[in-house]
Amino acid sequence: MNNVSSSQSTQALTASTLAFTVCFAVWTIFSIIGIKIKNDLGLNDTQFGILVATPILTGSLSRLFLGIWADQYGGRMAFTLQMLTTACAAYLLTKVSTYPMFIVAALGLGLAGGSFSVGITYVSKWYSKKRQGTALGIFGMGNVGAAVTNFGAPFLLIAMDGQWQGVAQVYSMVLAITAVVFYLFTKDDPASEERKRKGIQHESFKQQMAPLKNIQVWRFSLYYFFVFGAFVALALWLPRYYVGAYGLELKTAGMLAACYALPGSVFRALGGWLSDVIGARKVMYWTFIASILCTAVMSYPSTDYTVAGINGPIQFNITIPLEIFVLLTVVLGFFMSLGKAAVYKHIPVYYPNHVGSVGGVVGLIGGLGGFALPITFGVMNDLIGVWTSCFMLLTLLVTIALIWMHSVIIAMDKKIDPSRGDPRYLPELELNPHDG
Repeated sequence: MNNVSSSQSTQALTASTLAFTVCFAVWTIFSIIGIKIKNDLGLNDTQFGILVATPILTGSLSRLFLGIWADQYGGRMAFTLQMLTTACAAYLLTKVSTYPMFIVAALGLGLAGGSFSVGITYVSKWYSKKRQGTALGIFGMGNVGAAVTNFGAPFLLIAMDGQWQGVAQVYSMVLAITAVVFYLFTKDDPASEERKRKGIQHESFKQQMAPLKNIQVWRFSLYYFFVFGAFVALALWLPRYYVGAYGLELKTAGMLAACYALPGSVFRALGGWLSDVIGARKVMYWTFIASILCTAVMSYPSTDYTVAGINGPIQFNITIPLEIFVLLTVVLGFFMSLGKAAVYKHIPVYYPNHVGSVGGVVGLIGGLGGFALPITFGVMNDLIGVWTSCFMLLTLLVTIALIWMHSVIIAMDKKIDPSRGDPRYLPELELNPHDG
C-alpha cells in the first residue's frame, strides 16, 4: 500500500460506497412496490414473502462468483458490469404482468445484491490491515439504500400516481448512470495493476475456494446470516408488518421501517472503527446480547384478556405500544450495524488473498438469510396468525450464534492456556483459521 496515496484510497472508497448505496436501494425495491404488486395480483402473505425474497436469493448466490471475479479481474470492471446488468433487469421488470414472470424478473433484479462482495474485494485492496475495518465499515454504510427505498419510494410512488412501474424505471435509470460514473471516476485497484505489470496469472477457481474448508468461515457465515440476513429480511418485512399488525398506511409504515434500516446502515462505519480499536470479538458480543434482549421483548404477542368486573366481564388487549416497538427496532438495527462490520473485519485479516471467495461465501450465507427469513415470516404468519412469531424465530437464531461463538472462544482459550477456563475470560485473538 506504500504506492497508494490517501486521495486515491478515499476516491475508491467514496465511489464504491455511493454505488453500493444505489445497488442496495434497487435490491430492496420490492419492500415498497411489492405491496402494490401484492394487491394487484391478490397474493397471500406466503406468495408476497417469496416475491420480496427472490431478489435476495440471486443477490446471495451471485456474491460468490462475483467476489471471485473481482479477485481475478479487478473490482472496477466487475462492479460496472454488474450494475449495468441489474439496471436492464430493473427496467424489464416493468414489462411483466403475471406472478411467475415477476419471480423471473426478480431473479435478475437480485444481481444488485452481489455488489457487496465486489465492493469489499475492491475497497480492501486500497487499505492496510490496520485500516480495513474502518474502510469496509464505511463501505458497508451503503446498506442505507434500504432506508432510502423505505423512505423515498412511497413518495416517488405517489408522484407516479401510484404506478409502481414508474418507480422501477426511475431506479433502473439511476443505476445505469451510477455504473457509468463509477467507471469514469475510479481506477483499477493496486493488486490488479501489479498483477498486470508483472504478468502474474490469477488463481484458479479451486485455489480460490480452498479456504472454505475451514469451519471458521462457516461460523462467520452464521453470524452474518443474522446480522445481515435478518437485517435485510426485516427491512423487507417491516412495512408489511406495520400495515398488518398495527393497521398503518403504507407511507407511514415505510417511514417507520426506514427508522430501523437507517441505523442498521449508517453505524456500520462505527462498527468498523470499533473493531479496529477494541477488537471485533467484543463488538460481536455486544451485538448478540443486545439483539437477544430486543427480539425477546418484540416476540411478545398481542393478547386479549378477559377479567371479571363489577358490571360484567371486561375485555382488554395487551400489545407492545407502537412507540416502544419502533424504538426497539432502532436499537436492534444499531447493533446489527455494528455486527455487520465486525464480521467483515475478520476476513481480510485471516484471508488477505481470498477476500473475494471467503467474503463471497459469508455474504452468500448472510444473503440467504434475507431470502429465507421473509418467506418463513410469511408462512408462519399464514399458519399460526401471530405477527410476532418472526421475532421469536430471530431470538432463537441469535441465541444459537452466541452460544457457538462463546463455546469456540472458550475452547480456543484453553488451547492457549488450560488454566484459563473461566467463561468470563474473552480473548481477543484467535489461533488460526482452522481452529474454529
